[in-house]
This record gives sequence, C-alpha cells and structure tokens, in this order.
Amino acid sequence: MKPAPDLRVGPWAVVGLGVAPRRRWVWCRSGGRIWTFLFALGKRHDGTGRMMGAVWRVRGGAWGLGIALAGLTLVAGAAGASPLQGQMVGWQVDRPVAPTLADVPSPVVRVTGEPGRLSLQPAPCTSAPGAHLRERIVEVAIREWIFFGVPVLDRVSGTRLLPPGLTGNGARPRFQESRGWPGALEEGEAVRVAASIAGYWAVTPEGPGIVADQNRFWSQAGRGARWRSPWSAAFISWVMCEAGLGSRDEFHRAIAHWRYVDQAIRARDGAAPRAAYVAFELGEAPVEPGDMVCRARRPAYSTVAQRRAQMGSGASSHCDIVVAVDVEGGRILGIGGNVLRSVGLKVVAGERHPGGGLTPVSAPGSPLFAHLKLRADPVPADALNRSPTLQAALAGPGGRFLGERLAVISRELALDLPIPEPMIRPAASPTQLRR
Repeated sequence: MKPAPDLRVGPWAVVGLGVAPRRRWVWCRSGGRIWTFLFALGKRHDGTGRMMGAVWRVRGGAWGLGIALAGLTLVAGAAGASPLQGQMVGWQVDRPVAPTLADVPSPVVRVTGEPGRLSLQPAPCTSAPGAHLRERIVEVAIREWIFFGVPVLDRVSGTRLLPPGLTGNGARPRFQESRGWPGALEEGEAVRVAASIAGYWAVTPEGPGIVADQNRFWSQAGRGARWRSPWSAAFISWVMCEAGLGSRDEFHRAIAHWRYVDQAIRARDGAAPRAAYVAFELGEAPVEPGDMVCRARRPAYSTVAQRRAQMGSGASSHCDIVVAVDVEGGRILGIGGNVLRSVGLKVVAGERHPGGGLTPVSAPGSPLFAHLKLRADPVPADALNRSPTLQAALAGPGGRFLGERLAVISRELALDLPIPEPMIRPAASPTQLRR
C-alpha cells in the first residue's frame, strides 16, 4: 500500500489507517515509539479480498503525541465488514483478485442484509462475449470454487474431499477424504456463503421470490438451514452473466438447467443463431474447458435426442463447467454449483476422441446425456493448472491453506496441480493435513 501525501500540521505525530482482508488496524507513532491497534472485523462486503484504505501522515515539531483514531478504524471496519458472509477462519480462502477478472465483482454486490433479511439488488449483466469468453467462464468458476474451499467429488474413484464446514458432523480442522455426504452446513459456513448464493439467484427472473422464501425458512429453522431450492442452475447463470453472456439470446439464465439445455438444442438445430452453447451427443466432439457436461435425473435421459423430443417440459438436471481435460488419465474436471452443498469440482470419465482429446462418458454413478459446446476460441486443456486466478489465490492471504488442500487433491486424485514447492509437505499424510 502506498502512503498518501504528507499533510503538515502542528505537533509531530503520525497517524495511519490501513484496511486489509479480515483486519482493520490503526497505528500511531510518537517520540519514536509505535503503537498498533489491530481489529479483526470481518472482510470486505464484496468478498474480493482487495487491499483498500489509505495512510495519512501528519508531521510537525519534534515532540507531540501520536493519536490513533481507533474510532475511525472501527467505523471503517464496520463499513467494510459484511454480515452477509460472517467471519473468515483459518481454513477459508477469500476470492482472489486476478487481472483476468478485475472487472468481475463478487456475487454479494447484488445482495444486502443478512440471512433471514436478505434482499436482492437488481443489476444488469454485461453482453460482451469477446475473444476471451472461454477463459473468463473457466476463471470465474475457478474463483468461486476457491471461495467455497475447493471441495472435490470424484465420480470415477468415488473420492470426496471436503473442507471443514462441509463435513456435516462437527468441525474438523482438516481437509480430508469423506465417505459420507455432507449434511447441513455448519452455521458459520452457511452464513459466510449465504449472500454469495443469493447473488447467484439475483441474475435469474425468479431470484427475488426464491430468496424471500428462503428468508422465511431461515426465520423458522435458523441461519444454518440449507437452501430449500437447488441453486446449481443459478450458479451457472451467474457465471455466464459475469463472463459476458448478458443477453438471454446468448445464454438463457434460469433457475433450471433444462432452459439453457433446450436453447443449446435449438442452436444445434439452427433455431438459436446467437446462442453461445450448442448441444452435442456424447462422443460427437471432444470436450474443452468452458464447455458443459450435463446429466438428467427425472426424466433420466441418456441422449440429447431424448430431450429434444420433450423440449419445453420441465426436467431435473444438472450441468458442470469443464475446467480441465486430463487426456492421459481419461478424466474430465468440471465445476458446478450445489455440488456437495457448495461450488465443487467434479471428476467424470472421458474416452479418447478420434480427432484428439476426450469426450464425456456416461457411467454408473455419473449418467451423462449431453455435451454443450461453447462457440468460442479454444484454451489449453490444462486450464485449471494454468489458471491465473488459482495462482493469485496461492500468492494471496490464505494461500498456504489453499496450497495444502491442493496438495491433498493432487495426491488423492493423482493430478498435477500447480502447488508452490514450499507448500508441499511430503511427510504429511494426504488425508491428515492440518490447518
């Protein structure tokens, strides 16, 4: 943080105010001594973790009293702290600020209040697909995955890696493999992510009504209660909104996945020329980061053709955004909302395509039916490894905790994630890395 220009007034004094993620401090100096007052007052309302604030210097004669304006700091802290997200704790990592996403705000900027009294603030989506659309979609998804603690659901091996707060059976100070499914989030974690999930809802037409219903549910069941409505489609809609697909002709934002799946089918049939995604049958084309892979539960479709015959009717389905393609390992990595009650990384099987790369495979436990291909310039298959957002998170506050969790993921899933060497602890058991 660069100091502001000096202001020259009477007696010698230095008064400083700094505001950083999760901490507010005032320091003062008088007669060569420094006193620091540190206040842990929560993090910025927008959840980005950016540094903000200023430093004021006041100089004069040789003696005087340095005055720390603690009250001013408390006011600044209260303004920056967010009751929507709750306090950060050691294992949590805030949203990193990477140059590629400098213009993408946190979802909480669309929300005010706290659980039980949340209110959505309408804000338009930007329609500017641009040359980097595929990269932006991938990076926005990765950023949210980091914020939720990088949970993993491997549909190939059955491995589930859950951070504390998602285990559902009491606080665990470890990021570890879990054989059970997460129950209700611990209340502190539920409060921390509530505004983010509400922000996802905010870009859908039905969002205000769903959040109002959730407020009533929280009032009855407590702030730690789960979301009554599945929010995975809202998450996808928010990612597309912030990535630049602001027009519904480009992407049909909705609270149900089948809406934009149908749009992609119409695009394949030539009836939606501006749609960003086009529906392909599994095996028709290699999958790339930024594409989506989809499954359906009710009805349990196995092909796009089956859905085409029922377009317009409701369906219980789910799609994940592909963020990496592991050709050698035959695996496709995607990020989706409401996965393990969070924004989670999911691993599904893939098989080699004659033209190179992988195509999604429907398998027991992961019954896929559609591959939605993004009409945009390609990016490398190992987009997750190359992610500037991931690198920014590793270099920022909480990077050590994130590095340890990525080390667990790398070892448990045999992935080669970009973990800085000092963060790798070979002697530690992969399922027992502590905070």
